[in-house]
Amino acid sequence: MNRFAWLLDRLAYEPRRNGKLALIADYLRTTPDPDRGYALAAMTGGLVFQNAKPGLIRALIAERTDPVLFALSYDYVGDLSETVALMWPARHGANDVPHLPDVVAGLRNSGKTEMPRLIASWLDALDETGRWALLKLITGSLRIGVSARLAKTAAASLGGIPADEVEQVWHGLEPPYTALFAWLEGRAPRPEATDPAPFRPVMLSHAIEDGDFDKLAANEFAAEWKWDGIRVQAVAGTRADGSRTVRLYSRTGEEIGGAFPDLTEALTQDGAIDGELLVMRDGVVQSFNTLQQRLNRKQVTPKMLAEFPAHIRAYDLLAEADDDLRAHPYTERRARLEAFLGRLDSARFDLSPRITFASWEALTEARSDPASAGAGADAEAVEGCMIKRLDSPYLPGRPKGYWYKWKRDARLVDCVLMYAQRGHGKRSSFYSDYTFGVWRVGEGGADELVPVGKAYFGFTDEELIEIDRYVRKNTLNRFGPVREVTHTVTSGLVFEVAFEGLQRSTRHKSGIAMRFPRINRIRWDKPPGEADRIETLEALLPAGP
Repeated sequence: MNRFAWLLDRLAYEPRRNGKLALIADYLRTTPDPDRGYALAAMTGGLVFQNAKPGLIRALIAERTDPVLFALSYDYVGDLSETVALMWPARHGANDVPHLPDVVAGLRNSGKTEMPRLIASWLDALDETGRWALLKLITGSLRIGVSARLAKTAAASLGGIPADEVEQVWHGLEPPYTALFAWLEGRAPRPEATDPAPFRPVMLSHAIEDGDFDKLAANEFAAEWKWDGIRVQAVAGTRADGSRTVRLYSRTGEEIGGAFPDLTEALTQDGAIDGELLVMRDGVVQSFNTLQQRLNRKQVTPKMLAEFPAHIRAYDLLAEADDDLRAHPYTERRARLEAFLGRLDSARFDLSPRITFASWEALTEARSDPASAGAGADAEAVEGCMIKRLDSPYLPGRPKGYWYKWKRDARLVDCVLMYAQRGHGKRSSFYSDYTFGVWRVGEGGADELVPVGKAYFGFTDEELIEIDRYVRKNTLNRFGPVREVTHTVTSGLVFEVAFEGLQRSTRHKSGIAMRFPRINRIRWDKPPGEADRIETLEALLPAGP
């Protein structure tokens, strides 16, 4: 457990991607089975413990520390695992330091009544770093800047093979992945990819820049709309015995089909569709805010299925039955996708419309007005457009020269900082999450600020230090880890906030929800009274209720 804790600690403070890859690869190379397999499972989200919850951790520390002292410490640190790890009463030598496989087995097999005693015995045996790693493992919030793809790439490097090959066999494996490591180290053949509906690593794009248009020939590319939903992969396959498997994957390979039975039941043809998960009503794409009603749900009621019908707008066809199409050119895959959807004949799936253009100037004009250019939906449902080379294969990762994304220009609005909250991980000592608002007329006729968004990125480390210092000096009230900051017409801090879109929202006091807000710049020079008003944002809302 100590070596796993050392790895997590190093990863949390390593900013470079290649540095993280090297750390993980070295750990996997020098750590025996099954420890390394469980570590890999933890980093890829493959470990879930039903009876270990954050509430249990709070109860354990409450029995051992003064609750007021814990509340103050948690407010300062901003992270539950780190706070408990630091405050847990040391009992060196009380118990043997647990091994990672024993921890996993204990968390999996212990009941609710046994769990508190077991976790407490481990915490007694570990040092501060070990306790922190254990608690991160229990709560499932590692927050070490490592994606599942990065961890799999590090594992693939042990055998000098592409990460794509690990992805191909991944969903047929279970922790601690002994068969995977045996293959990577040349001790056994490649594990059989018996899964008839595997995840295939997605192909990503590069943001296009103004100078790129001079280098690219318009007649060598196709364009289609980039929809404001969730990128998914819908896959169906049939085994030799005739049984079928249908899965819906997120862009990172997480299986989410259980929340979308209306889609998995509709995929009656074997194949792999790359597309955008949306909510469609009467043939019209709904806002991302509407789609959120279906996301992250463990159970879906019949009412929800009826009110928020899921839909996939298809971009690409990666496989048809047993035929892998990824090496074929985009034009061929697109033609086969159209034919595939025709045979599928389901209202749950349709083809993403192409944009007709003969020059970059014509595409620019179409992008500026999606509704009139054939998008078939309000502009708020369209993020921009995708530009794809006609002969491009479907390659994992972000290969250069094939696909480009040209997003809508971000909207800008001046807002006033109202509340600040501590961040997590490396930012847990700073107030780095900011809630901001715009002016409106209050009930008494005087102007008041109303919150319209929250952002935690878009500024440099140097700016973070400046904002943190400002928050501490201008705090009005404290609410746990949140501070209310001075925000009047004459005193306050103005942010220029960039955002991708707006939606109406009954959950927000302002009636508005921002899409992808970020701090564009800090307006130290601007008086708060000159920040924007709610009417400015309301004028940008899409038509409709």
